[in-house]
Amino acid sequence: MQREHQYGKKIRGVNLGGWLVLEKWMTPSVFEGLQAKDETAYCVELGANAAPALKQHWDSFITRDDFVWLAEVGINALRIPVGHWIFGAGYPYHRSYGEIEFPFVEGGIAVLDRAFDWAEQLGLLIVLDLHAAPGCQNGFDNGGIQDVCEWHTQPEYIDYALLVLERLAERYHARSALHAIEVLNEPHWDIDTALLKKYITEAYQRIRKYCQPENVAVVYHDGFRSFREYTGFLAEPEFSNVVLDIHRYQCFVSEDIDTDIYGHIQKAAIGWKNEADEIINELGWAYVGEWSLGLDLRMVSLWAEGPFNHALQEMDSFQLDIAYRAYAAAQLLSFEKYLGWFFWSYKTETATAWNFRDCVEKGWLPRRFA
Repeated sequence: MQREHQYGKKIRGVNLGGWLVLEKWMTPSVFEGLQAKDETAYCVELGANAAPALKQHWDSFITRDDFVWLAEVGINALRIPVGHWIFGAGYPYHRSYGEIEFPFVEGGIAVLDRAFDWAEQLGLLIVLDLHAAPGCQNGFDNGGIQDVCEWHTQPEYIDYALLVLERLAERYHARSALHAIEVLNEPHWDIDTALLKKYITEAYQRIRKYCQPENVAVVYHDGFRSFREYTGFLAEPEFSNVVLDIHRYQCFVSEDIDTDIYGHIQKAAIGWKNEADEIINELGWAYVGEWSLGLDLRMVSLWAEGPFNHALQEMDSFQLDIAYRAYAAAQLLSFEKYLGWFFWSYKTETATAWNFRDCVEKGWLPRRFA
């Protein structure tokens, strides 16, 4: 079942979402009493008060003890989302900033440095993921500005995203924990594929100034389109250690929401297994960079309108446990075919099916991953 990679081992990882890029549904307590729906609005609304509040979150939401626990259960990699503001002031202005030229709280890079220290002490690998680009690349809260998708419309936005990737490569290329750099998380499906390919190619060159293929992978997300749009893209021998990232959920479209648990399991075990075979045979290396046990849209879409008739509504607690275990196993059987996978996310305040640690402790996910 496993496919060996010339550059490294099978990856079994988790995302550290909601840490260095805020998502309101994951940490509602951070947004309590505010109108803000995303990190940009959070920083603008709080102004000078944002810094102490956010630094408290950075220091408490994920700690070294969490890294220790993950290593102990056999997780070997962490995908860490970062915003384009990670290096502090200097990013291009967006109208959502209002009268504040540089609204984002500084200091995240020191937190990231600390994460590398912890990872190296514990033998964990890190995938750095540019999760939020200037102008927002998808219109989602996780892109930094909800309901705005303008990253691709301004050359200075694209150029700054490339600069951030180059600076990340320069800063961390000598760190043994650095496994990969992902050039952009979930660019919107309406962004032209040719523009994305041009950006990804330039990002590859920027990262390769500092990171050699034998040490660090360059990862790109599929942009919610068929992997076949990337057939022959960034291929050997001119390009090396390039990995496609796909995200697989069953809770965001009505076809999935209306499916019963048997349909979810069948899609995960059969549909996604067949897809994995196609991607591996036709394209090559790929990760499932995000997946979860979430089947209830209400948990993650604070902005969505119902009804939410998801698959598990009528089950008692015993049946729920069986359903989640089966759905988890079905996904893992398919995702193990790839180079690796990353559960979204390690920790949430509200949604158990999206909380890796809760899922392990409840027995929905395996107790050990090695």
